[in-house]
Amino acid sequence: MKHLTIVGGGGWGTALAIVLAPRFERVRLWVYEVDLAQRMAATRVNDVFLPGASLPANVEPTASLPAALDDAECLLSVMPSHHVRAVTGSYAALVPAQIPVVSATKGIETGSLLRMSQVLEQTLGHPSRIAVLSGPTFAAEVAKGDPTALAIASVNSELAAKVQAAFSGPSFRLYTNDDPVGVELGASLKNVIAIAAGICQGLGLGNNSKAALITRGLAEISRLAVAAGARPLTLAGLAGLGDLVLTCTGELSRNRKVGIELASGKPITEITGGMRMVAEGVQTTFAAMDLARKFQVIMPITEQMESILSGRKPVREALRELMERSLKGE
Repeated sequence: MKHLTIVGGGGWGTALAIVLAPRFERVRLWVYEVDLAQRMAATRVNDVFLPGASLPANVEPTASLPAALDDAECLLSVMPSHHVRAVTGSYAALVPAQIPVVSATKGIETGSLLRMSQVLEQTLGHPSRIAVLSGPTFAAEVAKGDPTALAIASVNSELAAKVQAAFSGPSFRLYTNDDPVGVELGASLKNVIAIAAGICQGLGLGNNSKAALITRGLAEISRLAVAAGARPLTLAGLAGLGDLVLTCTGELSRNRKVGIELASGKPITEITGGMRMVAEGVQTTFAAMDLARKFQVIMPITEQMESILSGRKPVREALRELMERSLKGE
């Protein structure tokens, strides 16, 4: 593969363009905002979503989907989850049936409760050519060249190995995985727990509280993922525990920042209204509870987060109810 197309010019899409540029002759990066695409082409910097990181010479920003997809040999989808179906459906006819499609979006579609690879299967078809890229990553650190490890998951082991070989480089290491269900659900659900971790931080709680939250958060993420068909071991890996720890503790986590603001008493509409980039955990919380009800899985932390985000319960009351639940075995 020599020509890569990345659909989604936010911080993560831009970081992937930077780190993957040495692996391809040409990388076309589709940016939704026309003015931003023009500035990126002129200045070689995404001044909105990833300021300070320069685009390599072979990265071509464009606001034209046909131009971005022309002669593509691999498609990397990096959009917010609520845009994936509409945008992908708009360009489906332009995507050759044989090229690999890699999803790097962490989220669950509202309403349908589908994972992003399932949405891509419906819009692009050919599930055997779809893979999922996920793991503990902050865009700014990837763009800077910090060593990063991720999982590349697909039901097609040959495809996963092909993408692994094409994408891996000196600072970007991929591990193959044949459990896209676990990889996608781990990547999505950890954002819910990260908002809760931000609340702990905002309330001034110590490391005991954060460690308990991460551990019990992983337990309920694993319960739901396994009920949906994932393997337990996947949730102990990069897209499960690895991503959970990073997002719950890292200063760059948008979902954690949402939790910190919630702890200060701000309503969620005010918090998200002031954010340029999407905090996927907000919508994922409601989707996660719908999935939990569908599979009859108990998710006490996620349930309390749903109450907080819907405005039904203040954060301290939710915390008290969590600690006063009936006692259970681990």
